[in-house]
Amino acid sequence: MLHQLKARAQALKKEAYAVYMAARDPRTPWYAKALIFFVVAHTFSPIDLIPDFIPVLGYLDDLIVTPGGLWLAVRLIPPEVLEEARATAATHSVDRRVGMIGAAVILLIWILALITLQNE
Repeated sequence: MLHQLKARAQALKKEAYAVYMAARDPRTPWYAKALIFFVVAHTFSPIDLIPDFIPVLGYLDDLIVTPGGLWLAVRLIPPEVLEEARATAATHSVDRRVGMIGAAVILLIWILALITLQNE
């Protein structure tokens, strides 16, 4: 069972990278790119949006944001663009810059949340 979970997680990461590649294509609509930016940033970030030590919610964001966001993104990307992106992603490894950008996005969200809470 653990092997299956690891395989599924690897498949999700590969699909997230394919979606990232599709977002770089000019044929992908802007609203799909906006969603993809958040989903890919969350997926590849070494920092969680909701830390895992928070009971239930810590893992729930990982179980909902990545699969749900990818599901929606795949439906927003033109099929021919997604097919080309999947072919490219199959032959390339994940770019490490994606994880760093993801971490920056998550940190920015946390900073904005803290500023907003502090001003109330």
